Formats: sequence, structure tokens, C-alpha cells
Amino acid sequence: MAAFPLDGIRVLELATGIAGPYCGKLFADAGADVVKLEGPGGDPTRAWSASGVHADGDGALFRFLNTSKRSVAAGIDSPLGRALVAAADVIVVGGDLAAQPTGPQLAFVRRLAADGPRAVVLAISPWGLAGPWPDEHRPASEFLLQALCGSIAWRGEPAGPPLQAGGRLGEWASGAYAAVVGLAALRGARRDGTGEIADISMLECMAIMMGGLSVVGPTIMGRGPGVPGSAGRIPELPSIEPTKDGGLVGFCTITAQQFQDFLVLIDRPDLLDDTDLLRQASRHARREEFLAAVHAWTTQRTTAEIVETAAALRIPVTPVGTPETVTTIDQFTARGVFVPNPSGGFLQPRVPYRVGEFTGRPFMPAPALGEHDDAVDWAPRPAGPPAPSGPRPLPLDGLRVVDLTAFWAGPSATTLLGALGADVIKIEGVTRPDGMRFSGGKPPTEADWWEWGTMFLATNANKRAISLELSPSRPEGLELARRLLAASDVVIENFSPRVLTNLGLDWDAVQGANPAAVLTRMPAFGLDGPWRDRTGFAQTMEQASGLAWLTGTADGPPLIPRGPCDPIAGLHAAFATLVALTERDRTGRGSLVEATMVEAVLNVAAELTVEYTDHGAALRRDGNRGPLAAPQGVYPCAGDDGWVSLAVTDDTQWPALCALLGRADLVADARLGSAARRRERADQIDAAIRAWTTRREKTEAATALAAAGIPAAPVTPAADLLDNPQLAARGFFEPLAHSVVGKHPMPGVAFRLASYDGQLLRRPAPTFGQHNDEVYGDLLGFGADEIDGWRERNLISDRPAGV
Repeated sequence: MAAFPLDGIRVLELATGIAGPYCGKLFADAGADVVKLEGPGGDPTRAWSASGVHADGDGALFRFLNTSKRSVAAGIDSPLGRALVAAADVIVVGGDLAAQPTGPQLAFVRRLAADGPRAVVLAISPWGLAGPWPDEHRPASEFLLQALCGSIAWRGEPAGPPLQAGGRLGEWASGAYAAVVGLAALRGARRDGTGEIADISMLECMAIMMGGLSVVGPTIMGRGPGVPGSAGRIPELPSIEPTKDGGLVGFCTITAQQFQDFLVLIDRPDLLDDTDLLRQASRHARREEFLAAVHAWTTQRTTAEIVETAAALRIPVTPVGTPETVTTIDQFTARGVFVPNPSGGFLQPRVPYRVGEFTGRPFMPAPALGEHDDAVDWAPRPAGPPAPSGPRPLPLDGLRVVDLTAFWAGPSATTLLGALGADVIKIEGVTRPDGMRFSGGKPPTEADWWEWGTMFLATNANKRAISLELSPSRPEGLELARRLLAASDVVIENFSPRVLTNLGLDWDAVQGANPAAVLTRMPAFGLDGPWRDRTGFAQTMEQASGLAWLTGTADGPPLIPRGPCDPIAGLHAAFATLVALTERDRTGRGSLVEATMVEAVLNVAAELTVEYTDHGAALRRDGNRGPLAAPQGVYPCAGDDGWVSLAVTDDTQWPALCALLGRADLVADARLGSAARRRERADQIDAAIRAWTTRREKTEAATALAAAGIPAAPVTPAADLLDNPQLAARGFFEPLAHSVVGKHPMPGVAFRLASYDGQLLRRPAPTFGQHNDEVYGDLLGFGADEIDGWRERNLISDRPAGV
């Protein structure tokens, strides 16, 4: 048996920056042989530090991203480069956004595919390989992509500028997304004996993960007041609050019950009858009154006291992670989440999943440039089976997944597996449907109102759905679940850890029903440790991991990024599931997979930890400014809540900006010739830019800036994504006909496969119990009378109980 699940898989990394190398790291962590092909100057990230300083040698971020890889210093056209392309299984292509803003070009990617005809070529680029924006070489940065994808528009105070999410989340997420698509595509390539081009758009990935999915509300219900996705910025309350010991504590009160429990927690049961406070908008309108009540309680108690008391009430709560404290949080220390980097000098998060006994390949030091020039001996692969004739199936065609997940993190994983071809069967309890059915849709006074949940519609396409009451008191339902497990390859769940055991559907039961099945569990904090049974949502992960610490204004409190940690956790769970399936291909045995949500988030937030533990640099939030550009910001424009973003990413753009602003005095000032000097006078520069932008509508301002060669973009709310010409040209929105909601364009996926030209959203999100007869009858072989009997006993149903 191979030592690691991906042992023997060869990955050639032609990538710099974060997205491509993080994709490569995920492969390396699972045992693949990842060779980084670097030009004479090496990956620019070797010299990078977000704080601007690091010790001699390669920077901490580079050493984290490139653990367990090998480095070859050679050109792609050298004999060695060509040999590596010909022998690779996966080729990862993607440039640093700051250094190569347009990403890989289509002709180059096609050439790689021709030279490596059995390889999967993963092309990660800002816009995707086709469409008007890559054709015109439009520059990009993480900041501008956040402005365009719907992320920036919904974060911050209503009266102030919208704010970026800290931590370059989009780049990390795009790398994880590419890894899932790449490993799935490799399964298809090995099945079919021929390679694949997988085209990953960072803009589309970020739209899916960082706010853009709320476009579904305006899409299905029209734009206007009260429609989900049409509202402006309304920060969560409560969220991150001060404590007696000078720390910060993070709360999350998504449900009405959690908010009511919070009022009891802060000794204000008198507010339980104030129904106005149940609405976030009303809470924000009364924020001074509300926060006074909150802080009167939190500032009289230590962080530890608050966390213990709130957790006992099952309120999602955590100490807020900072560079100094995140490695000391008790759940993380108990589980050994942070480990020494093998090159020494700092701590880094471990691999965020386990597959059976495999907890990740032991980390090896990141390679020196060209360290393995004479050590890579990939022999050419023998010829595989002939490519099949006729249309090529999707990579995961023939794979069946039982989906026991709810809300966003789990459904995002199963939706992506479905888009890649898996047959996903979602199980919902009659008395406990997926709670997202009831969120962001129509009121209970409307017919079939539970079918209008906007996030449910956005995250459950490509699935079949059955209802089944799973309870220890309903053994008949548990037996039906076991029958379905026996006919499936994968089970994915995100219950609290105790639930599966209580139901009698734990790992032993899954193995008993199907020894070849993979069971992927997605606990919030892990299957052990002091936080094992605590409730956790994406907001909690953002608070605990340090991502909230990096988001917000310099003089204000930390802000949660607002949700991207759910799909980020889903991506890592999907990747871990595919790793387990690769191992099953070799052994014939299934595995228990533990894919812990918060540990996935800690990996994408690693820069905060590695910078601090390497050389004491404490990264923190700074509004819309950042280390990659100066000036960089969001500026007010004419019109209702109009804003434009810009980022001067190199010194040659600065004179062009000054000329456009009519400020020759600024370009003549030699003290502003470098980014470092411009950061010192950022307030003065921002005032000059605002004076210009406020006289122009946001699209006019962005167009003028772009024409002058300055990277810029209008700040786009989610509702306006339908108007984006690049998304339209790529077919990001795909028409789906839903039996209740009607036919509408729905946000799709962030990849395209060269071998598949069909629609990747092949069926809409299912209505409740829509496929009961199909699954129980056609798949499991039960008769119509038996199925109707289950309906009569409310073991299954075609509508949720109590509606």
C-alpha cells in the first residue's frame, strides 16, 4: 500500500503568488510529488512579506505555501521543462496577480495540453481564459476582484465606505477550488485515458464565495426594498465586543432562538418582548442603545468567563483570534493544530483534514531555488487506454453521494461534486429540513414559501432530494438510510459530532452497510477537544481564525468577512473526500474523513500566524488600504451609494493617475515616487482622489481610470452581477427552470472543462422530497404502496412538517 493517498501523482507547478501554490500545496500535503518549475529569478513570493520585513532568505508565506515541494530552475521551453510537461499528471498554471495581472493565456494553456496530452492542465486566472476582459488584458488584483464580485459592497457601515475583506481570501479560495476541480478531473483523465483543460475563474470563484450568491434574491423576486440581496450594508449585532480583560469576544446569533438566548446571557430578559430587536436592521438603527446594554455586561466579565457561559447556552461564541493569541486558543492547542514549519522559525496550521489514520504528509522544508535540478526523474507515462468515442462524461460521472448537510458549508461541497458529475441525493428530515429553505425567501403567508429560500436555491443545484425522518425512535427510517448508504460511494454530513452516533449512523454503521463507502464529517471544531460539541457558524470561524482581525477600519473594531468561510470549509471537505476516493481506488476500502471547518479556515488565514511567529510582525486591518498597492481604496462617486475602487500596483501608474486628477503637483513631488512614500501620505492622496471621483458616476470614473492605465473597478453590489459582461460571456449564469420559483438565470460554477460544452447546472435545487418516488422506487426497489405507507406515517413527506 502506498504511504500517502496521492502517492505517485505528479504535479507540475507553473505558478506564483497564492492561488496556484496553495492548490499545489493541497496536492503535496496529500502525498503528490509537486515540482515547482521556476525561472531564473524564482517565484517572487520568495521575497514577499505582508509586513514589509522578514529574515534573510525566503519569506514565511513562501515557506508555508511550498512545504513538501521540489524546485527546478529551468524554463518551460528547456529540455527539462518540456520533459516535465510530458510526464506530469496535473499542471497548475497561474501568475501572481500583482506581477502577472492577466494570468495564463489561452494559447499557452493549449500548448501545455498538447505537450502533455494525458495531463490535467489547471489554469487559474482572474477572469477565466475566454471573454472580453482577458482579451483586452484587463489588469486585476485581489482588491479589484472583491469590488467586482459583490464582496466589498455589502461590508461596512451604511454611512461609510464599503470595506474589503482582509487576508486575500479570494486568492486562497481560488487555489482550493482549483484543487478540487483538478483532483476530480484527474479521476476522469485516468478513466478516459486522455487529459483535460480546467479553466478556473477567480472572479467567478469569489462571486460564489464572497457575497455574490445573494444575487439570487433580486434574480427571482426582482430588485427592490425588502428583497434579499438588494439591501445595503447592515453590520451584524451583536458581533465582536470588548471584554473586561481588554480582549474581544465574538458572538453569532443567526437564529431567533440564539438571539433570545443572547438577551438572557447579558441579563436583559426584559428585551425578549421587544420584537423590533429581532430584525438586524432595527437593531442597527438602535445600535447605541443596544450596544450600551451589551457592553454593560461584557466589560464586566473576562473573555474566558463569557465564552464559557455563552457556550453553555449553545450560543456560537469564541475569543477573537489575533496574531498574538490565535495559536493559544484552547481548542487549537488541545488538537495540536499549529505545528512548527520544517524550516524552523515559525508555526503553521497542520493539514485541515484526516483520511482514516492519514493526517497529512509530514512536512518537508520548502525548497531552495533549483534545489532539485538534478533530482527530478519523471519517466514518461506509458500509453493509457484509448480515449472513448462519443461525448465525454463529466469527471465524477457514476459516483453517488448521500448529502446529509445543511446551511452553506456542507451544501457548497456537495454542489461542487454534483457540478463535476456526481449523483448527489440530499436527505432532509420531515421535521428538520435544511434551515436554508426558510432563509431569505418569502413569508409563511405565501404558498410553498419554503421553496423560495434564496441561499438554498443557490447552493443545492444538481441534486436530487428525498425526505426521511431520521430519529432513534423511527428505526424504519434509519434502516432506509442504511439501504441508501449501501448503494452509494460517499456520505457527507455536517451535524454536531454527537448526532450521527445518537442516530446509529456512525462510522461503524456506514462500514457495516458499505465497506467501500467514504464518510466525510464536517464538524465545526473537530471530533475531539474541549469545543467538540459547541455550535459554530462561518462567522465564528472568521472571528476565531484572525480573519475578522484583518477586516475593518484601522481605528474601528474588527469586522467579520460575512460568510466566505462556509464555502472555504466546503472546498476543503470536497478535496479531502476526493483524496479518500483516490485511496479507495487503490485499496478497495472506504475511509472516515474528518474535515474540520475551523482548521480549513486557519489554513487560508495562515499569513497572519506565520508572519507573527516568524518575525513578530502583527498584521492588522487598515480599511481598504493594503501592502500590494498605494494608493488603494474605495472612493465615493455621484449617485446613490456609488463607489469606485482603484489600486496603483506599480510606480509607472502613479503619474497617469496624477494627470487624470489634474494634480501635476503630486507627480512633481519626488517624495511620492515610491509606494512606501505614498503610504506615508495616504490621507492627502485619498482626499485628492475623492475630489475627482465625487463629480463622476462610478462607471464613468472606473472607465476613465482604466483608460488611463490605472487598475480600477466600480464597487458592484450582488444584484448587479447579472450585468457584468465578462460573467455573461463566460455563461456564469445558467438558466434553470424550477417548478415553484420559475425559470431564472442562476449563478453557476467557477470552472469550465474543455471536453464538456454542456450546461454545468443540469438541474435546479430540488423541491422538498421531490425525488422520493424516484429514489425509493427506482433506485432502492420499493413498491408504490410501501412508499405511500411511509407518507401516511410521516416517515417521508412531500412538504416539511408544520407548514
